Amino acid sequence: MPKRKKRRRNNNKIQGLTNSILTILRKSNGTPINHKQIAAKLGVDDPSSRNQIVKKLKELQVKGDIQEVDRGKYIVAPSKNYYTGTMDITGRGRGFVIVEDLEDDIKVSNKNLNKALNGDTVEVYVFKRKRGGRMEGEVTNIIKRKRTEFVGTIQVSDKFAFVECMGYNMYTDIFVPKSKINKAEDGDKVLVKMEGWEQNSESPLGSVLKVLGKPGEHNTEIHAILAQYGLPYEFPYEVEKYANELDTRIHDDEIKKRRDMRKTLTFTIDPKDAKDFDDALSFEVLDNGNYEIGIHIADVSHYVKPGSILDDEAYERATSVYLVDRVVPMLPEILSNNACSLRPNEEKYTFSAVFEVNNKAEVVKKWFGRTVTYSDARFAYEEAQQIIEASESNNFKMGDTISEKIRTIPANISLTGKEYTVAQPIAAAIVEMDRLAKILRKQRMHAGAISFDKVEVKFILDENANPEGVYFKESKDANKLIEEFMLLANRSVAEFIGKQNPKKTFVYRVHDEPDDQKIAALQNIIKQFGYKMDTRDRKRTAASMNKLLKDVQGKKEQNMIDTIAIRTMSKAQYTIHNIGHYGLAFDYYTHFTSPIRRYPDVMVHRLLQRYLDNKPSAKEEKYEDRCGHSTEMEILATNAERDSIKYMQVKYMQDHKDEEFVGVISGVTEWGIYVEIIENKCEGMVRLQDLDDDHYDLDKENFAVVGQHSKNAYVLGDTVKVKVKNADLVQKHLDFTMLGHVEQ
Repeated sequence: MPKRKKRRRNNNKIQGLTNSILTILRKSNGTPINHKQIAAKLGVDDPSSRNQIVKKLKELQVKGDIQEVDRGKYIVAPSKNYYTGTMDITGRGRGFVIVEDLEDDIKVSNKNLNKALNGDTVEVYVFKRKRGGRMEGEVTNIIKRKRTEFVGTIQVSDKFAFVECMGYNMYTDIFVPKSKINKAEDGDKVLVKMEGWEQNSESPLGSVLKVLGKPGEHNTEIHAILAQYGLPYEFPYEVEKYANELDTRIHDDEIKKRRDMRKTLTFTIDPKDAKDFDDALSFEVLDNGNYEIGIHIADVSHYVKPGSILDDEAYERATSVYLVDRVVPMLPEILSNNACSLRPNEEKYTFSAVFEVNNKAEVVKKWFGRTVTYSDARFAYEEAQQIIEASESNNFKMGDTISEKIRTIPANISLTGKEYTVAQPIAAAIVEMDRLAKILRKQRMHAGAISFDKVEVKFILDENANPEGVYFKESKDANKLIEEFMLLANRSVAEFIGKQNPKKTFVYRVHDEPDDQKIAALQNIIKQFGYKMDTRDRKRTAASMNKLLKDVQGKKEQNMIDTIAIRTMSKAQYTIHNIGHYGLAFDYYTHFTSPIRRYPDVMVHRLLQRYLDNKPSAKEEKYEDRCGHSTEMEILATNAERDSIKYMQVKYMQDHKDEEFVGVISGVTEWGIYVEIIENKCEGMVRLQDLDDDHYDLDKENFAVVGQHSKNAYVLGDTVKVKVKNADLVQKHLDFTMLGHVEQ
């Protein structure tokens, strides 16, 4: 009789079972899991493996590492050693987890990153707490990826490709199978999607979504900037089609629902190259001697209806993006440049804030609602500025009446080759509104507002978007006139809703007080230039900040100190929870005046109309989520705009490699000296290793690098002479050669 075979038992021990179970439970984010689910995730189904899992679960429960919350179902036990935070990987590959409630960041070595990338939300286990030193830990779970799409340069071989991603502080490239390179050629700049990351693989797996072009080419680099921040540069076909089919005509039955202000003198003042005009001003002298001033805003919400694909697209974009050579609009052109643009000699649907104002710029009455308006003329800032300066040369006094001003202004004013038949009354209105705006501004400053009039760098571009020159855009009286009346509208709308009882859900633009540590750091820097601040209380801080910003005007260090001062401030954001606006010194503030280019303004229009119609308060959760998204998109757009300026600065400096420039030392680090050229604000770096006259070390306390032998020092704020060594369009980086100090 043949011998009966014994059934073989699977006694294979599961390796690393403790860590595997804990990882699975952590990734469940609090959802209880049983032994069968764990077995399935581990890919085992034999009795021996299941027994090992059950036994290990009991061991971990006894040790207190996990909790049984239901019969046979477990979660990870809360532990003071586990934290959730944001992964911050430096340019040199060092990892730190920033945890909101912890004073210090948690250091994570490269081997303990466990595939976490810069910006990811992660769970980290702290295994070492040095007395008086930094906590160290290991990433145990990637809760949420910051991004899965990256811009990089592809290297194609016979069977596969790799994409090297720049600008994300990436410590790895992305592996792309040859079948997924999407016709990319070796050396192309591409947009790649990370699709997974195998446990034992050094690089994540990806596929090429889009070929952007050859590195260094203008359109390639501009599209790469947009792609890097996830910003679109085209509208989907169905969105364009939907917008183009909208009825944008003005109808009598709609006019009857609105306040008709077509006969009121109305005009726009905008940048000379503006294509969309989303705000207009109206001006009328009332019988009682007061003025009725209207701030009229394009009624975008009349066309962009909630739930439509147009609204969905506008929400996703959340903002227009203003790059150096183009605008990426939030709304299709049919709306942004046509139906919702308050162009001269056209009737338009508008949403208005109308104020009765006396001679002292005090608001006597206010009205909010939908209107129909007719713009009599369009002025550029420069044209309005000419009118203001012409009036000042005639020495108008505070008490002069509007009729006296009209008589002294020529009947037909010719500005930049255009003549307006209504120029005389508009010019008089501009002069009087300038006077009122100056009163409003003075009141704001007295209340503690901070005046950031930072000089903007602008480029003169040829037809191929090559920079031919640089100029600086300054804020003059005409700009400030518009600014003050837009601020008046924004503040008044926010006050109108914010003071209602019972409380209503609303979208506020808030700005918190600056952090004490950042103010202290600013003081440390400005003392190198002989400035100081009084920070004993909020009002003194604001007053001394204004004095600093005024004192540096026209000085070589102005742009640097302006930039540092702005970074000292908290970031403004959108929220339904009002805390006021520190920088403007307003208790209530919102964004009402730019719905063509900002989605929060569209939400404000909808909510304002809802409450004017006496409807109940909107749901908080929906609007707070939308506020958060709008803030995030604003930050991305600002970063993209900043990168496009850097790119254009590098492109401009490429053509000036043989020239010497005078600059100001704007930063010192252990690897280099940053220098900002005075005449064009372009910033580059002199690498310490390139200083061949000595070996230089960083002196942190004195913001300097000092030669070991010569004791020659390059100090923050020093005036130096430099030359362009290298202009890297792809990295958007300038390297300078140091030519030495400039004698003062």
